[in-house]
Amino acid sequence: MEASESIANGTLSRSPAPAKVASWGWLVGFLLIGAGVAGMGYLAQSAPTEGGSAAASGQLASHRQALRIYLTLIAMDWALLYYCWAGVHRFGGGLATLSGGRWKSWKSVAVDLAIALPFWVLWEGAAYGVHWLLQLGAAGSGAAKTVDSLLPHSLMEFVVWIAISLTAGICEEIAFRGFLQKEFHALTGNIVAAVMAQGVVFGFFHAYQGWRNVVVISVLGILYGALAAWRGNLRVNIVSHAWTDIWEGWLKFAVLR
Repeated sequence: MEASESIANGTLSRSPAPAKVASWGWLVGFLLIGAGVAGMGYLAQSAPTEGGSAAASGQLASHRQALRIYLTLIAMDWALLYYCWAGVHRFGGGLATLSGGRWKSWKSVAVDLAIALPFWVLWEGAAYGVHWLLQLGAAGSGAAKTVDSLLPHSLMEFVVWIAISLTAGICEEIAFRGFLQKEFHALTGNIVAAVMAQGVVFGFFHAYQGWRNVVVISVLGILYGALAAWRGNLRVNIVSHAWTDIWEGWLKFAVLR
């Protein structure tokens, strides 16, 4: 609760820089991985679609590739988490160093779930608002390829999508809000700068979704970062991230159709 009290007092951004959780070389390595992922995303967006198994116009890939892409994304997320854990482990830390620890009582579970609900509403509002602003500002411009064709259709795809969502909630929160945000905080001595910077990097990791979604995801990453800074742990982040991915990728369409 020290973090939340500091925010309330307006002193969080001026608090002393924490110790880094891994070497600076490990941080540089993380950023180089991000540059590579962003580069591959750019190539995926700019590559022409051709051949009998090509995606429909405006789509990133054919739906027949969905399961293979799901499994690839799961593997990439766990590999990124392992990279972060390895860097922290070399410094004598562990997953608790990055996540802030696990639940210790049912009361703490209830409190975090109570926070997760209004945060999800805020997340949805921010996502809709930023999408709307970008559409206004880019009227008539060429649209990026979308990932709509990769959303789940069959029971097997639904099950694997839930696995993707849980994986993203755990791995991406620990990697970006646990590892990267802490490293940026140690580097800059300013939690606001750290929250902003990790959000931008988080957005560029999703460059395969097109530049507009990079902007939207950067804003959402900043929201996740602010939540982590306020709570001092990633429990609400993990629950919220997993749930929003399940909702946006599948459940929303099942409920609202």
